[in-house]
Amino acid sequence: MFQQYTKEFRYNFKLAYPVILGMLGHSFVAFADNIMVGQLGTAELAAVSLGNSFIFIAMSLGIGFSTAITPLVAEADGAKNKADGKSALKHGLVLCTLLGLSLFGIILLCKPLMYSMDQPPEVVELAIPYLNLVAFSLVPLIMFQAFKQFSEGLSQTKYPMYATILANVVNIVLNYLLIFGSFGFPKMGIVGAAIGTLASRFIMVAFIWYLLRSKKKFYDYVTGFNFRKIENKVMRKIINLGFPSALQMFFEVAIFTAAIWLSGVLGKNAQAANQIALNLSSMTFMFGMGLGVAAMIRVGNQKGLKNFKELRRLAQSIFLLTLLLEIVFATLFLLGRHWFPTLYLDVDDVMNMADNTEVIVLAAQLLLVAAFFQISDGIQVVVLGALRGLQDVKIPTFITFIAYWLIGFPICYYLGLHTDLKSTGIWIGLLTGLTASAIMLYIRFNYLTKKLIG
Repeated sequence: MFQQYTKEFRYNFKLAYPVILGMLGHSFVAFADNIMVGQLGTAELAAVSLGNSFIFIAMSLGIGFSTAITPLVAEADGAKNKADGKSALKHGLVLCTLLGLSLFGIILLCKPLMYSMDQPPEVVELAIPYLNLVAFSLVPLIMFQAFKQFSEGLSQTKYPMYATILANVVNIVLNYLLIFGSFGFPKMGIVGAAIGTLASRFIMVAFIWYLLRSKKKFYDYVTGFNFRKIENKVMRKIINLGFPSALQMFFEVAIFTAAIWLSGVLGKNAQAANQIALNLSSMTFMFGMGLGVAAMIRVGNQKGLKNFKELRRLAQSIFLLTLLLEIVFATLFLLGRHWFPTLYLDVDDVMNMADNTEVIVLAAQLLLVAAFFQISDGIQVVVLGALRGLQDVKIPTFITFIAYWLIGFPICYYLGLHTDLKSTGIWIGLLTGLTASAIMLYIRFNYLTKKLIG
């Protein structure tokens, strides 16, 4: 019985692992940023956390929107229709560029909000100049996403991975040179981290375009665009799929951002501990994200072939693989919860000993909750991927809103600010929201696929 699912594990992982490595790349950059910035002090670490909280919200809209390109390309590929695949990329690229520019503008307008958010004043002063530069890096990042989603739609998941690895290397080198002023470069602190991020994202989009152009099988897709000929029908199709997908991602990322802000109300140490737990959890979440992309591709292909029985079997094999993997991560978090936080701070720093010790104790408590939340988080993101492959996006958007904002957030707020649980209470709210989302999305997938099989 299990064998019909486990025999797909190898191919599922082959599709997912380049996506996972690419996504881990993004997280690793944040990890490197946090570790380097953490050496400057807890206020600097909290400032990067606060600045990035705005970026993550905008990024969720951009990345969520771009996912519309993958199922359209996968369906066109399943039906052997090259023209539709090229059209999805061209129109997606136009929309992603416009979206990147709009999000950059919106962040600049929202900057003054930081002063009225009850955050520590020294943290806000540090966060503003950092935010200016990182906000602009959203433009190349979301353009890169269009190429990435297109490449994944053709089941070619490794080229975006190469581009991300290059960007990470560039980012880490520039961080080292500009944060600390190494080898005669100016010492710029967290602004140096922002410059590293901006430069690496421009290099990333240029490199993926060069990579795809130099491969014969992609050449016709990625060259000779006629941007004067834009079809409303294709634009509408991408927007109809992309907008709900963007909202789904936004609802989830926004609740994590709310957790950052609620932690800021509890003080800079609570915010720094929250940042550590969030950064570690986001790394394991990337495995779920990668498997979610594999689910979207495989379900999209079977939808193109109209083979619904196989579609259900393949999706369920990915759900099972994710569950097993997340249980392994949960165990790692339980065993390493006291050690992981020590990687982020200078434990031998005598001046900040009291702050650093408090952050490590708080982060260990949060990782205890994060261990269980891995499992729900992984399941909900792969089921969401499968539903996107089916091009079912509207009902899942309502489900994510209910799970995170009507169930999860009120619990975060109440337990975090009105009980002695404080930071741990915020994370119990996150765990509840993710679990509700995973259960409801699976019920939706189960209902739809049974109906398609008839």
